[in-house]
Amino acid sequence: MSLIPATILTGFLGSGKTTLLKRVLHESHGEKIAVIENEFGEENIDSDLLVTESKEQILQMSNGCVCCTIREDLRDTLRLLAAKKRKGLLDFERVVIETTGLADPGPVVQTFFMDDEIAESYLVDSVITLVDAKHANEQLDTRQEARRQVGFADQIFLSKTDLVSEQDKDALIHRLKHMNPRAPIRAVHFGEVPLKEVLDLRGFNLNDKLDVDPDFLKADEHEHEHHDHEHEHGHEHGEHCAHLHHHHYDDDVKSFVFRADRPFDPAKLEDFIGAIVNIYGPRMLRYKGVLAMKGTERKVIFQGVHQLMGSDLGPEWGKNEPRQSRMVFIGIDLPKDIFFQGLEQCLVPA
Repeated sequence: MSLIPATILTGFLGSGKTTLLKRVLHESHGEKIAVIENEFGEENIDSDLLVTESKEQILQMSNGCVCCTIREDLRDTLRLLAAKKRKGLLDFERVVIETTGLADPGPVVQTFFMDDEIAESYLVDSVITLVDAKHANEQLDTRQEARRQVGFADQIFLSKTDLVSEQDKDALIHRLKHMNPRAPIRAVHFGEVPLKEVLDLRGFNLNDKLDVDPDFLKADEHEHEHHDHEHEHGHEHGEHCAHLHHHHYDDDVKSFVFRADRPFDPAKLEDFIGAIVNIYGPRMLRYKGVLAMKGTERKVIFQGVHQLMGSDLGPEWGKNEPRQSRMVFIGIDLPKDIFFQGLEQCLVPA
């Protein structure tokens, strides 16, 4: 049986997850999806009860979807669904998991890597985070869960953008990109997003593409220097200040990208990554890289979540392609200087 792709849907309370899920459950899209929800809430879902277990309720929807509530452990629910699929009792092709609005997506993602039975049945496709444009700044300022949800995202959907000004929306996008430069951001209205932009994103798979806007952080560092320089000379640049609005916030979830033109020494890099993961693992939300490694003509792809990481050989470097390693780290108060110094020391001497 091929692996079942799993999409993890997260976002703070009121961000629009349920609206998006309702569309998945009720729309005629021809997809056979099992939706796992932490709770149904007050709303009664119109359908025939298919199976009643002691801990889960599984409902068959009219459009071929399956809906399942988690009573206790996500692991048990995933095992139950996979077992029923194997036995031909349930027919579905993929899973969408809705986390609660206050959840840190980390433990949900880790479930897929730490349990052998689940790892043999499922493949994490992507983490999708919904962000409420109207209340996002306040939530990001005050709630670490909201910041972690952004840090974990492979794709960010911005809801309620019609309730904020264009300037505020741009400032929010800028702030989100600083926290997570690898997640594309798009505005959605009342959950109206094509399913092809929710499913099969392959945001979590090991592949040779590092999804980072490579010039975003670079350009911003330049702007910031320019900004400081202008103020030393007493010039007023209102627009420029508005553009750098995010600097008023001190988000603990931040990202940085390490680049190197020399290849890595594999043994040194393994030791260093092992050491930093040992110390900072709980604060390392997502990290991913495409690496040039001494001793191989192929790209080395690696990524991790907290203390869990893996690497894989990718395709060969192209003939005229610069062999530049790129690594992105997204985490909570990670010491960029220590990471950079350590990684520099893992490079083959010039």
